[in-house]
Amino acid sequence: MTSRPVRIGNCSGFYGDRVAAAREMVEGGPIDVLTGDYLAELTMLILWKAKQKDPGAGYAKTFLTQMEQVLGTCLDRGIRVVTNAGGLNPAGLAERLTELAERLGLAPRIAYIEGDDLTNTIDDLIAAGHPLAHMDTGRPLADAGVKPVTANVYLGGWGITEALTAGADIVVCPRVTDASLVTGPAAWWHGWARTDYDPLAGAVAAGHIIECGPQATGGNYSWPHEVTDRRYPGFPIAEVAADGSSAITKHPNTGGIVSVDTVTAQLLYEIAEPAYPNPDVVAHFDTITLTQQQPDRVRVSDVRGSAPPDTAKVAMNYVGGYRNTMTFVLTGLDIEDKAAWTEGLLFDILGGKDTFAETDVRLMRFDTDDAPTNEQATAHLRITVKDPDARKVGRAFSGAVMEVILAGPAGLHTTTPPTAESAYGVYWPALIPADLIEQRVVLPDGTTRTIGRAEHAPATGQPVPPPHPATVAVRAPTRTVPLGRVCAARSGDKGGNANIGVWVRTDTAYAWLRDYLTVDRLRTLIPEAAPLTVRRHELPNLRALNFVLVGLLGEGVAASVRPDPQAKGLGEYLRSRHVPIPVTVLEENAPPS
Repeated sequence: MTSRPVRIGNCSGFYGDRVAAAREMVEGGPIDVLTGDYLAELTMLILWKAKQKDPGAGYAKTFLTQMEQVLGTCLDRGIRVVTNAGGLNPAGLAERLTELAERLGLAPRIAYIEGDDLTNTIDDLIAAGHPLAHMDTGRPLADAGVKPVTANVYLGGWGITEALTAGADIVVCPRVTDASLVTGPAAWWHGWARTDYDPLAGAVAAGHIIECGPQATGGNYSWPHEVTDRRYPGFPIAEVAADGSSAITKHPNTGGIVSVDTVTAQLLYEIAEPAYPNPDVVAHFDTITLTQQQPDRVRVSDVRGSAPPDTAKVAMNYVGGYRNTMTFVLTGLDIEDKAAWTEGLLFDILGGKDTFAETDVRLMRFDTDDAPTNEQATAHLRITVKDPDARKVGRAFSGAVMEVILAGPAGLHTTTPPTAESAYGVYWPALIPADLIEQRVVLPDGTTRTIGRAEHAPATGQPVPPPHPATVAVRAPTRTVPLGRVCAARSGDKGGNANIGVWVRTDTAYAWLRDYLTVDRLRTLIPEAAPLTVRRHELPNLRALNFVLVGLLGEGVAASVRPDPQAKGLGEYLRSRHVPIPVTVLEENAPPS
């Protein structure tokens, strides 16, 4: 007999997300599993800094606050809790949870997972012939001459499955993939085997959709006129069925919206090629079918899966040095001349740009001619310096900025007082053979089980994506309007790369978009991308294109000097660019006013 779908609710999209979300998810309606995603690539560096101050830290402390609010209710209702809030110290978080439960008079069965942390084995791996080459540049780690302070491999979901099967009420994870928080519970609930690739791929898709919380329920959404309920969006729920299909929804009487388009937006978030690799399966996103079943309920089906890769991704961070940023405000006329004068004065005081290992100077033009307000007459001159020597980029730099204020052009001031330097990290992704990884589960009774790499079924060939929609004749006349009049977009970061997913609603529009938005045209519309390698992937089932801009974010979020270091606004910038669009496409895709 087929089991009913497992109802998995998310309560966190990042470390620092809405604390009340756990209580709202538990009290808002029925769920079987409560998950929380707290780990981004940058978060590992943040947790490492916390451990330098307190060796007992290294986990997401806000998770404890959330559990204090809902633990009793979860135990009463049989709701299992699965989270990656363990970060760099899952054992420490499990211990703190035990102490919290004792204080509340509760006795949950707590398991935690280990095996992701490779920080102390980096030299051994290199000596054994694994160069830990950067996934984008191919440069071996040894050539960089650095020592990672964090090195965590992305684990799969089978350790979670093992812990839940052993009766755990709470499973504390370290660096598992975001989707593993859903694949693990779904495999436990339905009794899937390691080679049930299609169901596992469906669960990966569901996990990817709900991992970032309200981004799937109307947050960060290109067509805001459709979000008629502007209250805080309800966090998403995935009802995962035995065949891997799922329904994405949210609790009733919560804000936001769940539609095919909000789900599409999240499917395109922070991906590269449509073959989306996870440690337990490769999910082929170009096979996904989305169907609006009813208001605030979208079915995700037909997801094909294939055997997982024989490599595992290791996310490393090392301390790159120190940085500081100061911003001058320029006002009124002759902005470019004022900016050049200000920049020249500053670097004369500092001894030239070569004083620093790296400098970044950006003139950001917010000013308008004959501005109706003082603020609308201003531009920002944003200057960032980096160097291994903290003293150079600390008050020596920001103090020099202040020396310019009375000596430079008229109307000059800064957005902040002098600031101190801050350390920044550099992200280094690499691959190692998957059979080197040993995932361990420490069960509630204190025993440890090792989750081995399964003998995988032989590959039977990659799933065949659906054919392109028939070419539709899209002819002149055209009208030059913002691209966003027909397209939605979602953008984000993957280490030093950025991605932009762009999609439309009709076959006619997709036929036009597929032919029009080439890599070369994207480089024209986004000048920053002109010198970069840009990869384009087609997802016809979603009527979508996905672009990966290699190296746009430099050495990763923590080191990026872009004002938008995670490329959150890049998709909306692309939508704002004016392009010639066929009138037939505009008329067919015109949003309601």
